Amino acid sequence: MKTFVTALRSFMLAAMIAGWSPPALAHAILISSTPSIQGSVARGPIAFKIKYNSRIDHHRSKLTLTSPQGAASTLPIDPASPVDEIDASATLQPGHYSLRWQVLAVDGHITRGDIPFTVTEK
Repeated sequence: MKTFVTALRSFMLAAMIAGWSPPALAHAILISSTPSIQGSVARGPIAFKIKYNSRIDHHRSKLTLTSPQGAASTLPIDPASPVDEIDASATLQPGHYSLRWQVLAVDGHITRGDIPFTVTEK
C-alpha cells in the first residue's frame, strides 16, 4: 500500500508540473489615445498618440485613417514614438473620422482596433 501511495503522489506531482506553464505575455492593449475614442478635436494639425500596455514593434504596426467620405489612407508612424506608443500626425478638416490601429506586440501577437473621433470647426 505504501508503494501505491508513493507512486500516486509521484504521478500527481509529475502531472502538476507538466500542466504548469509560465504566465503568457499580454497582448498589446490600448490604454489611451489622443484623440480619445468618440472624442473630438479642432480642425488643423492633429497629433495622434496611441498608448499600449506593452512594448510594440513599430515597423510591423500600422495606422489607417478613414475620412468622412470613406477614403482610407495609411499614416506614417513616427519612428521616434516611445516603445509602448505609436504616434503620427495629419491635418484634418471637420467631419467624422476613424483611426484603425494594428500593432504587433513583443509577445508576437497582432491586436487591432478602431478609434472613431470627430474633427470640429474650432
